[in-house]
Amino acid sequence: MCVITIRGQLGSGAPEIGKMVAESLGYEYVDRQIIAEVAAKLNYPEQKIEQQEMPPATLFRRIKDALEHSYPPVPDTAGLKTTEILLSPSAIPLDDNSYLNGLKSVIESLAEDKSIVIRGRGSHIILKDRPDTFHILVIAPLATRLKRIMKERKLDEKAAMKAINNFDKSRREFIKRYFKTELEDPMYYNLVINTEQLNCAAAASIIYDAVSK
Repeated sequence: MCVITIRGQLGSGAPEIGKMVAESLGYEYVDRQIIAEVAAKLNYPEQKIEQQEMPPATLFRRIKDALEHSYPPVPDTAGLKTTEILLSPSAIPLDDNSYLNGLKSVIESLAEDKSIVIRGRGSHIILKDRPDTFHILVIAPLATRLKRIMKERKLDEKAAMKAINNFDKSRREFIKRYFKTELEDPMYYNLVINTEQLNCAAAASIIYDAVSK
């Protein structure tokens, strides 16, 4: 049994490559299913879990987010004050530690049960000490990524650049906020692939050979 984690820049081809690798090895491929499992484990709506994956990148947005998730004290029948008396569990703000513990639990459970390819969500850091894991980072030059996103999503250059910038910023902030490290620190990866001159099938073949060895 082996666990492969793969993440990559928007437009690098990482999701397509991950699926090809999983198919060639006969592994399961998981991506957004992780959101559903974390939501179920923590008893929160999937939408709230998705919001945790897109943390605010600026101090202003962090303050705004904190204010929006704060609630005024509500006196209970004994005259005491509580912030949660009228809130259902899913309405209570989800703190970072609870989210991170839920995410770790889900990813570690997936890694224990089966041969699997896991896309992103800090899995390369969560599973970094497991000897049976292989961690992959997929990159490509910005110009190459831009062309691909324009073609795939039928966007003009300005809209495609905005999509790339938003994705890059949110992923960097996610890793920095929850794991206190840099997203593309090469020490967390066994293999870094630049797909500028490689199609997805060629990149998947390289990964297949590396994992097999």
